Amino acid sequence: MSTKTAALTVTEQTGARTDEAAALIGDARERIDTLDDRIIGLIQERMAVSAVIQEARISSGGRRVNLTREMEVLGHYRDALGKPGTALAMTMLELCRGRI
Repeated sequence: MSTKTAALTVTEQTGARTDEAAALIGDARERIDTLDDRIIGLIQERMAVSAVIQEARISSGGRRVNLTREMEVLGHYRDALGKPGTALAMTMLELCRGRI
């Protein structure tokens, strides 16, 4: 039984049926990777800002979480992205809670 050691071609990696489509997909995937890196950076920045807010709220005697504000955020994401936006916002809020 022989093992295939040859590397996959770009066409095979992308699932495209032409070299032109494979090149387009490859370029688009690079752009997506760049966007994902930026999104991750923005979420990390949001987490840091959220920690500042939570610390100020807690040190002033308030609660760690402001549910009214969270509902505003959920509505904003839902309005912009539909029902999946709500799930995305919930995940983001979860990442930003309780870091203090």
